[in-house]
Amino acid sequence: MALNFVVCLQKEQLGDLSGDDIHVGRLYEVLETDAEHGMIRIIDESGDDYLYPEACFEPVAVSDAAARRLNQVLPHNR
Repeated sequence: MALNFVVCLQKEQLGDLSGDDIHVGRLYEVLETDAEHGMIRIIDESGDDYLYPEACFEPVAVSDAAARRLNQVLPHNR
């Protein structure tokens, strides 16, 4: 299973969404991308998955070794 990650770079474009459960500078796993609406579904700090504006994030590459380890340790990948 391929893992995709983003880093939060800003929270100004959240509009009516609460930004309490995302933090600038933190890495988040992307579960789904809705390119048509410019949204991504991530697992935020609450531990649940929610849609956020893709413009608030930037993709981050992880090494193959890190991806293998993450597949083992992330609870939803077990």
